[in-house]
Amino acid sequence: MSEQSAEQNMDNLNQVTPDVSDTSSEQAFLDQLRQNIDAVDCEIQTLINNRAKLAQKVAVVKKSHVANSANAPTTNPIFYRPEREAQVLKAVMARNTGPIADEKMARLFREIMSVCLDLEAPQRIAFLGPLGTFTHAAALKHFGKAADTVPLTTITDVFREVEAGTAMYGVVPVENSSEGVVNHTLDGFLSSTLKIIGEVELPIHQNFLVAEHTKIDGISRIYSHQQSLAQCRHWLDVNYPNVERVAVSSNGEAARRLKNEWHSAAIAGDVAAAEYDLHKLYANIEDNPSNTTRFLIIGHEAVAPSGQDKTSIVVSAHDKAGALIEILKPLSKHGVSMTSIETRPERPNKWAYVFFIDMDGHMQDANVKAAIDDIRPLVKDVRILGSYPKAVI
Repeated sequence: MSEQSAEQNMDNLNQVTPDVSDTSSEQAFLDQLRQNIDAVDCEIQTLINNRAKLAQKVAVVKKSHVANSANAPTTNPIFYRPEREAQVLKAVMARNTGPIADEKMARLFREIMSVCLDLEAPQRIAFLGPLGTFTHAAALKHFGKAADTVPLTTITDVFREVEAGTAMYGVVPVENSSEGVVNHTLDGFLSSTLKIIGEVELPIHQNFLVAEHTKIDGISRIYSHQQSLAQCRHWLDVNYPNVERVAVSSNGEAARRLKNEWHSAAIAGDVAAAEYDLHKLYANIEDNPSNTTRFLIIGHEAVAPSGQDKTSIVVSAHDKAGALIEILKPLSKHGVSMTSIETRPERPNKWAYVFFIDMDGHMQDANVKAAIDDIRPLVKDVRILGSYPKAVI
């Protein structure tokens, strides 16, 4: 069936209301709808493969460009372009007409893009593990399921793996709307030259999970990470007030433990449920339904402007009164909106501190560049951690 005839048949079917009292008429209508679905499926499959072939050609061009460059022995082609992917996803949502919701449509394209990128060059992504954690979910949300995701034990390990080139990119948590900043991640940048190349915002929905062999009436222990137990405290007090709560290293570890225990449950997210083949006895049990965690994507290369970006810097200030006010004045002067600021000790110096500042805009934007240039003479050091696209989905 041609594209034109498929569209014509769809228009005709949209104008027809089947006579549900006539079984044969209803069946004929359903058969025609299914034929149209089959025709559309064929078109979609052809177009996806055409997109994949174009992605392969992009890879050939990039490899050829690097091979012909003067720095060929030390330069590798960059296949993952955060700004390009952000622009594509925003365009998908902008032109979407429904009935599929904008974000769901963008998620479909996210997976198509992930498969196409895997054809160009498989992407190895390190993340704070184990499998089934919310960081794992963030990695899949940002890179898609075609990426090769590798769980590591600590945030330091993620930085080290990316620095060594064993992983192309890393995913680490940086702040939670309820629990605050993740200091280990901020400290990682103080001893690393890696850049921030992207961000992911993940709504944190906690589920009460059981295994197939769990005896629901005999649950006597609930595993989860300490933060997740705290985020579900009220729900647990109401529904399981007398059951032991056991804090473990991660929600993934909590889910894993159910494999060999019939009397236990776990609190974790959707990825953990899928990874360990668990059943959601209760969904979305968190006390704060708007709880969200922000994750950073770390890598080596600078990112071009996408049109909707953030810039992160770390500032080492002089030890004097009013130092922070001096730092913030250039932002106000040049109309740069600061989105967050955090303070960390400047090791190994005693009683010295650095400021992590996030702001709207890209470092190539005239006002952002002017603000940073004005800050430099006021402080001991300014390092741009990266300019990167704002989270899209």
